[in-house]
Amino acid sequence: MKKNIFFFCAIALLSLSSFGMNVECEYANSNMGYAKSQINAALLTQDINQARFYAYKALSALEKSKNQLNICGCKLAKESMLENMEVLSLATKSTTLEGTISYLNKSFELTNNTILVLESHDSHESAYDNDSLSINTSSSTTHTTAKKTIKKKDLFKTIDASLEKYRISLDKVVQSVNCKDATAFAIRIFDECEAQLLKPDISEGSKYYNLRTKEITQEALNKIGNCSSKK
Repeated sequence: MKKNIFFFCAIALLSLSSFGMNVECEYANSNMGYAKSQINAALLTQDINQARFYAYKALSALEKSKNQLNICGCKLAKESMLENMEVLSLATKSTTLEGTISYLNKSFELTNNTILVLESHDSHESAYDNDSLSINTSSSTTHTTAKKTIKKKDLFKTIDASLEKYRISLDKVVQSVNCKDATAFAIRIFDECEAQLLKPDISEGSKYYNLRTKEITQEALNKIGNCSSKK
């Protein structure tokens, strides 16, 4: 009977841990998106100092994603990101604009690859294999970890519910405000969320709140589309 109870707890913990890791994968992917925007900005400039500046900002974003990727457990994404960090480091040290651009193009490809791998993480890899399942067989450890994860999941549900009001309000802005003003408003919120997500000391609740707000805002920007094509 005790073995059956423990087995159930282990399976429950596995499911809850998977939930936690998926969120960390999303956090890491959000940082990848920010890094990509900085690399793109670097590629658009013709000034080597500006290119280096944006490359450094992208490198900083990747550096802050290390712990998130460790928790996420996606080995392929981590390998791609570490290679990317080496390339970006070279971009910041290059003495010619041509050399910097060459490294940035490579970095752009690696960033896209990391994003793609993270988005398909659940289908190709899990941080928990059979060996991992045999670890932490103490029932007290299992219970404590599961309790913490359940508490986090409840917090996330509360945040999701509260953000529905923001989603509705933002939809009204998209429908009633002129295209350029609505775009500027949404981009300002999107950029602020990205900046908050890069902070190392941000709380778990604030991190999740900004991630979801960023996603809702991106959906709104997709609905707005290109203002130049609208009358």
